[in-house]
Amino acid sequence: MTSPLEILDLAEWDPGGPLQASGGRAVDSLESGKVLLFMKLRFSLGDNETRFLSSAWSNGIAKNISYDPLHAIVRGTDATDADRADIAAMMERYARQARELVARISPRYASHLLTGRTSFRPVEVTGRASSVTKDDTRLHVDAFASQPVQGKRILRVFSNVHPAGKPRVWEVGDGFESALSRFLPRVPQQLPGSAWLLHRLGVTKSRRSRYDHIMLHLHDAMKRDSGYQREAAKTRVEFPARSTWAAFTDQVPHAAVAGQFALEQTFYLPVGAMQNEQLAPLRILEQRFHMPLA
Repeated sequence: MTSPLEILDLAEWDPGGPLQASGGRAVDSLESGKVLLFMKLRFSLGDNETRFLSSAWSNGIAKNISYDPLHAIVRGTDATDADRADIAAMMERYARQARELVARISPRYASHLLTGRTSFRPVEVTGRASSVTKDDTRLHVDAFASQPVQGKRILRVFSNVHPAGKPRVWEVGDGFESALSRFLPRVPQQLPGSAWLLHRLGVTKSRRSRYDHIMLHLHDAMKRDSGYQREAAKTRVEFPARSTWAAFTDQVPHAAVAGQFALEQTFYLPVGAMQNEQLAPLRILEQRFHMPLA
């Protein structure tokens, strides 16, 4: 396999303009399914925030502490009062800086980005109990059961804030098309009326398009297939402490296999805002089915 990484030399979050010579290369690489790695781009915690570098802040139920920046709501922690407010402030700052980074990668994206949840991951990945389809140590592409995206891209920014310098470790698979060839034949037909019913019952936040149906079954089939997990071509990648990386995780087969103390920001990007929308999973699937899917 060729390297799944595009390594870029950026050390400041300051949105002082787009990336210079590397800007076009960054977007090409991102849309082609590579992971952008900013080795020197550190998300710094304030003195009053380093206390959150402990798994004790997790409520032990949710995988991560999450923050809804649109409603300023924190979930996944039992923290109260000032502690809860400080966690929210830290995550809000991360959401803002992640958005500034994406705007530097692609000014074209900036006005179209929809902000999703922010997460703080204080628990060690290795050894964490989970059901198979929720086990992110298994190779997968992202699709959300309760959050249909209607064909929009899932763009995520991550930062490793481990205080002892431990890397966050991923395995990156050999591409979306390869996974599609293996698993698309296993995707069942979407039952008529099922999207309406799931929305009506509150299982989904909006109606699940045929695209969402396909991507969710692809996600689940990849995780459930132990043979694929053993045999799939993959590259081990260690993201150093004090580094940041970004990827379209609906396109990049990936598994988070080790690491603790990371922040992550999810964005949704309409396909039409891409530099080359033919590389989007939506367009690839529409070519396969010869029909609109979202």
